[in-house]
Amino acid sequence: MILEPRENDASFDQQRVDAVVAQGPRGAFAVAGLAVAIVMAMWVAFYVLVYLARGGD
Repeated sequence: MILEPRENDASFDQQRVDAVVAQGPRGAFAVAGLAVAIVMAMWVAFYVLVYLARGGD
């Protein structure tokens, strides 16, 4: 059975979309921040465990 959407559902869906968009891209910033933190942790680990361990010249 296929149900056709009603007129009222479209305006309700648009209100939900507007509410989500108004909150901003928090998830994207969280993923980007996590990626930067991982890269920085890898850099510090490399510096301490490899470069300084070999004498750091």
